Amino acid sequence: MAADLLRRPIEAAAGPGPVMGVVTLLGGVGGVVHAALRDRSGRLHAKGVRGLRLSLARIDAMTPPEFEVAVRDLLVRDGVPARHVGRRNDQAADVIAEDPRRGRIVLQCKHTTVGGGVGAPVMYQVKGTAGPAHGARHAVVVTNGNVTREARRWGDRHGVHWVDRARLRQWAEEGRSLPEVAGLPLGRRGRVGRGLRGPGTAGAP
Repeated sequence: MAADLLRRPIEAAAGPGPVMGVVTLLGGVGGVVHAALRDRSGRLHAKGVRGLRLSLARIDAMTPPEFEVAVRDLLVRDGVPARHVGRRNDQAADVIAEDPRRGRIVLQCKHTTVGGGVGAPVMYQVKGTAGPAHGARHAVVVTNGNVTREARRWGDRHGVHWVDRARLRQWAEEGRSLPEVAGLPLGRRGRVGRGLRGPGTAGAP
């Protein structure tokens, strides 16, 4: 108790300044350490998926969340930073990528049974949220199934790109890049659907 009585006047005289300074310093150090660990984790992940190849049979056996993670890993393999964000009420975004040459890309992943199809309503939903809700330059629907003719035509007309089973094989198995198979044009300015053309647009590597 005597020690407590002596310490209280000293703390009162010192004021909160030194204590707050230490807290601020520790907070700053913690932020730097966290950023460094996150950067190192990102580099290790990129190294781990380098040269990744996924067969369609392996993709078909995945669960929908596993498919979303696989799409993220394929982007990272291609040198595009990406994160998995898929969850309930995700506003039609399962993966968000930051392409240095093309800007933000929002991907909606649709894992289906073999032969399943993705219809035009998925395209409507993705276009409605990719730009306004996520600030994306490009939107892409990726599926291990088929994309209906109506959905393909609508997507091509309104700037929503698509990767169906045939294109997924090129991307996941053969190692071609997403911009190449989906026809993503160069340029970081603008948002989804504003002056964009569909697959086959010049500018993909």
